[in-house]
Amino acid sequence: MKVERMVTRVVTPPLAANAYVVRNLMIDCGGDAEFILRYLSEKRLIGKIKYLLLTHAHFDHAGAYFALQNSRAKVGIHEEELRISRENPYAYGMLLFTQVNPDFTLRGGEILEENRIKIKVIHTPGHSPGSVCYYDEDRKWLFSGDTVFSSGGFGRVDFPGGNALELVKSLKKLTELDVEVLFPGHDEVVEENADVEIKKAYEIARRILL
Repeated sequence: MKVERMVTRVVTPPLAANAYVVRNLMIDCGGDAEFILRYLSEKRLIGKIKYLLLTHAHFDHAGAYFALQNSRAKVGIHEEELRISRENPYAYGMLLFTQVNPDFTLRGGEILEENRIKIKVIHTPGHSPGSVCYYDEDRKWLFSGDTVFSSGGFGRVDFPGGNALELVKSLKKLTELDVEVLFPGHDEVVEENADVEIKKAYEIARRILL
């Protein structure tokens, strides 16, 4: 089945973060609850999304989580994001982290199965302590949040909880996966040979950050 028939990319306000709808799963949701509710209503998805899986708790990816939760979706996030969002939620004078009240927490290594979709949770700290990627091994898809982008890009490490060494380690971990399609947290989807982009990001980060 073609990617575009299974995955819908939604570019969300306020910072053009990507959210993805995969059947009755949603990965990230943006920071504007009114926008995402309007989108779900227009697509007749209100009440049909069973799980919202967050890649991390930065407001532009997670701020609208309660809109999904109020629409009966169960919300999951890494436990380290809960810690940092409570200990140090601000950066540069703004509220950076959303204080998510999840239905379940993640640690990395979990296998989530729903509606013929099987996703492995990969803990990829560096951009934030509890950043995760979601990997569909069967389809060779990686939903990478702000860990890695197209064209060799990778997440910044100067926010609270950011760690350059950890990010490089996380990118190295991702180079070991078989990835054909990359669904990043910003910018365009890499529709083929995504392994090349991930390896490029690792090499650039290793040179710049270490």
